[in-house]
Amino acid sequence: MTVDFGLALVEKHPKSALSQWMDDLDLVVPKLEGHFKSLWMTDHLFWSDQYAYEVWTTLSFIAAKWPKFDVGPMVMGQNYRNPALLAKMAATLQVFSGGRFIMGIGAGWKEDEYRAYGYDYPSAGVRLEQLEDSLEIMKRLWTQPGQITYHGKHYRVENAYLEPKPVPVPPICIGVKGDKSLRIAAQYADWWNISDASLAFYQDRMSVLDRYCEEQGHDPKSIRRTWFGRLVTGRNDAEVNARANSRPGIVYSTNNAFVGTPSQVVEQLQAFVAAGNTYFMLDIVGLPNPDIVSIILEEIIPNVH
Repeated sequence: MTVDFGLALVEKHPKSALSQWMDDLDLVVPKLEGHFKSLWMTDHLFWSDQYAYEVWTTLSFIAAKWPKFDVGPMVMGQNYRNPALLAKMAATLQVFSGGRFIMGIGAGWKEDEYRAYGYDYPSAGVRLEQLEDSLEIMKRLWTQPGQITYHGKHYRVENAYLEPKPVPVPPICIGVKGDKSLRIAAQYADWWNISDASLAFYQDRMSVLDRYCEEQGHDPKSIRRTWFGRLVTGRNDAEVNARANSRPGIVYSTNNAFVGTPSQVVEQLQAFVAAGNTYFMLDIVGLPNPDIVSIILEEIIPNVH
């Protein structure tokens, strides 16, 4: 399997940069065509008082604006949207995008968003049960003919139609890391994603996923392994360090990101590939700086195999 790359679109922006976000993407995204396969948006409602764009509206827009790229949420909070309606929305976008949608989904976690927007915030165990119900409903509505009835622990559908069916059925990328949630991924995922993980943690979590796959009689190799997070690079250590500390309140290191000169970043990425990862969804710090674009396209991507 080839190694693929996706661009993560940062969902939070200072109020002074409202139009700059799209201007920057207009500069960068066309240059990535043929090198990057996809565009990804996280699912958040706010970060403090910064601007944040709603994920589904954004995905629909970028799918139309840049038709050479796959699109997906990284990852959608399952209980922000009714799962049957979510399945319908995904099927519709799959039709209009010509099969370019990937369903990234997780249990949800950002409590302040839930409280602020009037959602219940159940325990982690309940959110995982809701995730299972959501996955079951989506898969049945996407693949089974006629009326669908399903009564889960938390969600249900009753004689529900979903037409047109999505073609192809969107790959389900489940973004989780806990033991209980990895058991769900082993059962339902086409792809598995983990975010901001070190190599050691990635390997540990992958071994748990493999064990659950084997317990359920599934081939572990049937689930594609993916990683989401930040990439920080520059021509020298001074540039790298400046960018690694450029976002207020965040310091990027090799414990939570790919950080270093081009050759160092290639070595870090290659270690994940050797461990079984075949897809990197990257928030590249420093874009739209043309030197960063050049480094990524000429010195990093071609050297990761």
